[in-house]
Amino acid sequence: MTSAFQASLLDCDDDVAPGLLGSSVRRTELDRGAWIDVRPGWISGADTLFDRLIDAVPWRAERRRMYERVVDVPRLLAFYAEGEALPDPALDEAKRALDVHYAEELGESFRTAGLCLYRDGRDSVAWHGDTIGRGRSEDTMVAIVSIGTPRTLLLRPRGGGPTLRHDLGHGDLIVMGGSCQRTWEHAIPKSARVTGLRISIQFRPRGVR
Repeated sequence: MTSAFQASLLDCDDDVAPGLLGSSVRRTELDRGAWIDVRPGWISGADTLFDRLIDAVPWRAERRRMYERVVDVPRLLAFYAEGEALPDPALDEAKRALDVHYAEELGESFRTAGLCLYRDGRDSVAWHGDTIGRGRSEDTMVAIVSIGTPRTLLLRPRGGGPTLRHDLGHGDLIVMGGSCQRTWEHAIPKSARVTGLRISIQFRPRGVR
């Protein structure tokens, strides 16, 4: 697949690696026991990683039932189950760094990796929480690394309330923790202005989808 996205003028490093976490992570406490951590530019060489993943990942299209119809999922997908080799060593490094940073708070390791390829502004994901499995009833974490063209991630409380906006790309990290998956929702809306590609890499613990 040919990559087409607006590379960051600040990301000129061909060496791909996660940066430090620690005090560089900004936490925002939400209501009802939810929180988010944000670390801008966590992956150095993120544009190089983008080019590698475009070619290395076996992207696939899916169709899902929505009400009375079966429709195309508006993005391409790949999933790496527990024990499966990840498509790039930089993702192994990123997972290890997340495991170390969140070990005490999460109490377990991140086990799976889901990847989504947003091809342009028409690709999107509707409002949802990761509530298939343990996330429906337990506090958990989902760590998302965004590379490629920045896209807007929206968050809002379930049942209504103020919407939070984060524009993520070029190696940015966001972690949704606590009760976030069951008490808040998140979405990537369609955009008439975005024309480049974005890859989202989601690390999850066992039993969370």
